Amino acid sequence: MCSRVEHPAAGYKKIFETVEELSEPIPAQVIGRIPPWLKGSLLRLGPGLFEVGDEPFYHLFDGQALFHKFDFKNGQVTYHRRFVRTDAYVRAMTEKRIVITEFGTFAFPDPCKNIFSRFFSYFKGIEVTDNALVNVYPVGEDFYACTETNYITKVNPETLETISKVDLCNYVSINGVTAHPHIEKDGSVYNIGNCFGKGMSIAYNIVRIPPTQKDKSDPIEKAKVVVQIPCSDRFKPSYVHSFGMTENYFVFVETPVKINLLKFLGAWSIRGANYMDCFESNETMGTWFHLATKKTGEYQKLKFRTSAINLFHHINCYEDNGFIVVDLCTWKGFEFVYNYLYLANLRENWEEVKKQAMMAPQPEVRRYVLPLDVHREEQGKNLISLPYTTATATMWADGTVWLEPEVLFSGPRQAFEFPQINYKKYCGKNYTYAYGLGLNHFIPDRICKLNVRTKETWVWQEPDSYPSEPLFVASPDAVEEDDGVLLTIVVNPGAAQRPGYLLILNAKDLTEVARAEVEVIIPVTFHGMYKP
Repeated sequence: MCSRVEHPAAGYKKIFETVEELSEPIPAQVIGRIPPWLKGSLLRLGPGLFEVGDEPFYHLFDGQALFHKFDFKNGQVTYHRRFVRTDAYVRAMTEKRIVITEFGTFAFPDPCKNIFSRFFSYFKGIEVTDNALVNVYPVGEDFYACTETNYITKVNPETLETISKVDLCNYVSINGVTAHPHIEKDGSVYNIGNCFGKGMSIAYNIVRIPPTQKDKSDPIEKAKVVVQIPCSDRFKPSYVHSFGMTENYFVFVETPVKINLLKFLGAWSIRGANYMDCFESNETMGTWFHLATKKTGEYQKLKFRTSAINLFHHINCYEDNGFIVVDLCTWKGFEFVYNYLYLANLRENWEEVKKQAMMAPQPEVRRYVLPLDVHREEQGKNLISLPYTTATATMWADGTVWLEPEVLFSGPRQAFEFPQINYKKYCGKNYTYAYGLGLNHFIPDRICKLNVRTKETWVWQEPDSYPSEPLFVASPDAVEEDDGVLLTIVVNPGAAQRPGYLLILNAKDLTEVARAEVEVIIPVTFHGMYKP
């Protein structure tokens, strides 16, 4: 799976440049044949505005949210995009400057105010961004664009119009939630975020938003906490990007990348800082795995530990004969990977990009296995008896169960990231195939398929082409797990005409089914969904 493609022309710089929104959908030039059953929309979010006037955004997660849509109808395709009208975006456009602090960019006070007004603006409290650039997902009959704060933004998936801003703090005890909720077949939405627990200590709450209500009321109004998971540090919660869910359990992996809340509050109110300034690493804690039951909301007091990793995306987890199998996209060590995702690094020439990446944590796809039946007298013994994995779990004298993973994929500075599976049928179940975006020294340059049983891999790649997360859509008559297609957006900045396109791949072997080309550059996108 390892990419040996070099990028000396550095065309990837174009996916980190500002673009304009479109006033109306534009037709795409279709090459190949769109499957006739593909009749919905591909919705995606990512940054599209990388500066406001003369003020630049500094981090990959700072650019203002751009909502993209490819529509399929009668074998034809159209493309549309609009900026999400968040407060962060509207106020920036109105005041012609960066008004709200983003992940890696501090918003300075209005220079037109006098010195006293600017001084006291530091003491107005934390103004959290609502820049919804990460993902879009359904809640009941509505759709929401989101980031990782307490704000989600209701959007219209047909017109791409922004409808309203929702503060989840008004409905449930949470300080922020991830952009990776789990959605069950009935429409129930589960998510996780940190909160103040008992005795004002930090904890992690898993919340449930019920499906569409018979009385047509807003499901968010009936959101509730279903389980609270303790934090390893009283005042320093770990950064949480996603979590796992099986049929009967929630799986939460607590990493050593911490948010220093005292630094966060103090720095913000006195001297001004951004989110990145408040992250730090606990070099001694390693990584903790937490389990809780779904039906009863009971926290399982089992001490699962392993070495330090960064974790952003779960691939899948499932139960098997008294064990929980957890497949993750990991990065070795405790140093925060986001330190390497400043735009200045990503826009460097190719040799500099590679040099920076060589200093970053090494990516690896790993499988951990957690035994549910643990007895202290089994000290020193491997507790894992599943015949198909080399992952181990060993009881220590203090009752800790130490986990060692099976490596499913590893390549030098080659990441299998932004993973997807046949989610509707295999989320929380024993599965075979994972799909991902291949990062070559942090540059997205291939689409990958991984057989998690055999470790066999497939790759789609073309020179100077930069794809995005592949989304799996099952064929209507699918029998096998990988019967379907992958949808991804690709940018080929060097193309004389139509440099951006929607790519449709056969999910079995990653051969091209069709592409729909448009005459515009499309900037980097993070996550999204297929809406039938």
